[in-house]
Amino acid sequence: MSVLICGSMAFDNIMVFKGKFKDHILPDQVHILNVAFLVPDLRREFGGCAGNIAYNLKMIAAKEEEEPIIMAAVGEDCDMYFERLSNLGLQAGHVAMIPETFTAQAFITTDLDDNQITAFHPGAMNSSQVNHVSDAKDLKLGIVAPDGREGMLQHAREFAEAGVPFIFDPGQGLPMFSGEELMDFISMADYVAVNDYEARMLQEKTGQSVESIAKLVQALVVTRGVEGSYIYADGQRLDIPSVKAEQVVDPTGCGDAYRAGLLFGIVNKLDWEDVGRLASIMGSIKISHSGAQNHLLTRDEIGALYAKHFGFSLW
Repeated sequence: MSVLICGSMAFDNIMVFKGKFKDHILPDQVHILNVAFLVPDLRREFGGCAGNIAYNLKMIAAKEEEEPIIMAAVGEDCDMYFERLSNLGLQAGHVAMIPETFTAQAFITTDLDDNQITAFHPGAMNSSQVNHVSDAKDLKLGIVAPDGREGMLQHAREFAEAGVPFIFDPGQGLPMFSGEELMDFISMADYVAVNDYEARMLQEKTGQSVESIAKLVQALVVTRGVEGSYIYADGQRLDIPSVKAEQVVDPTGCGDAYRAGLLFGIVNKLDWEDVGRLASIMGSIKISHSGAQNHLLTRDEIGALYAKHFGFSLW
């Protein structure tokens, strides 16, 4: 039994401009904008929601039923990512290579004021529907994370048809769907996970309150960054505090780290409060490191952090 993670795999190309965008963009000339920024600092990071979630879940998995399986689509430039998955011991048998495409990637330029200009190329992600949930056997749990539109719709239906419980995590893909489609996702899902902005958008698109949506699933999770998170489950709202990080370096991938904690907790049938606490620990670990997959702790180290912050051992 394993956890199937359906979502994107991507490269994040991060560039730093050693100046300020505002000094090079003339407000009265934006209609003929033509600027170039010298970016002496460039790094390429491994990312994508499926890759990030699997990376974090692998750190805390102790049994076969907790092991992540990635289901995603990548392009012809995927060799580096496949090598990484192999080195990490992550299963890649359901990662499809789409010919004549690039792996999804973001190009992010940041200035000295922390302003960002981002371009995103979905590439192979738009063909994620070539993968089928039925191709993965003996599943305990799944997640439909941000991915190509058709892939997300298809994988949700396939989880429901197979009777495999799953988390619906629309993330930045939420605007792609109508209110009716979002309600269809929710009706099929067992759990829903969103951040506070996405929760507001979900309410606006569906015309349903958070409380109403929570009644349709086993649990609705809303993350709120430094303010922590809350979980609607069993007819009550549980407020989960955030865990203070050693240092705040980079929030990229924190939501994915949090979701790895959710998956682990659900598979192991932990109390919802413990599920939320573990998820918060994972987010705190991630934010202390640059990039979405550069933090590396052992399972014992993560357990020790949990005990330090919450006063008892989780494993």
